[in-house]
Amino acid sequence: MIPTDVKRVAILTGAGMSTESGIPDFRSETGLWQTFRPEEVASVQALSNHPDVFQSFYRERMKKLETIEPHVGHRLIKQLEEQGKLHMLATQNVDGFHQQAGNENVLELHGNIQTTRCHDCETSHDKGAFMQGDHCRVCGGMLRPNVVLFGEMLPHDVWGEAIQKIEEADCFIVIGTSMQVSPVNQLPGYARGYTIYINHESSEFPFDKWMEMSASEGMQQLMDRWA
Repeated sequence: MIPTDVKRVAILTGAGMSTESGIPDFRSETGLWQTFRPEEVASVQALSNHPDVFQSFYRERMKKLETIEPHVGHRLIKQLEEQGKLHMLATQNVDGFHQQAGNENVLELHGNIQTTRCHDCETSHDKGAFMQGDHCRVCGGMLRPNVVLFGEMLPHDVWGEAIQKIEEADCFIVIGTSMQVSPVNQLPGYARGYTIYINHESSEFPFDKWMEMSASEGMQQLMDRWA
């Protein structure tokens, strides 16, 4: 049974967290990887060998985000933070919706598509420069979204903090991720508290509770229980 006296909740969100806002996921029957091969549009090799394809893919995603907003599930997680119960919020998503919903401390495991930098010298640039096809004002290098591409490592400091916070939490919630991507699929193994999985698809990890529903529905049920 889901505990009622949680004090330190750690949350990990994946693509299914944002589908309620209208953002497609990656691996479902209607996901992005059914249309695109990730190594051809979202990898270091794509950036180097096919920059036009790479830039077109990310510009389209960035443009779509301008018309979409966080949903009630994001705001419920913000409420949990306001109550002082949110010990950690980590996300695989790059849309920045948790920050838009008001969360102040978000561990972005895969970066943030709303910001850009030079691939060569890592100088930060305005998103508009990438959208216009500009090159780095410092070294002339290619601009890219500030996200982790296929073939790149996750940021070491963010990864380490996520593990520590999950170990400290008395409840760990995973929302909207298939848990198929390494190394993020290792994170539930660090949990020492009660584990909850909110997703329409099942997971191979033996969570204490599987809530087969949307992110908003699952978070609302948990917030009602913890009221």
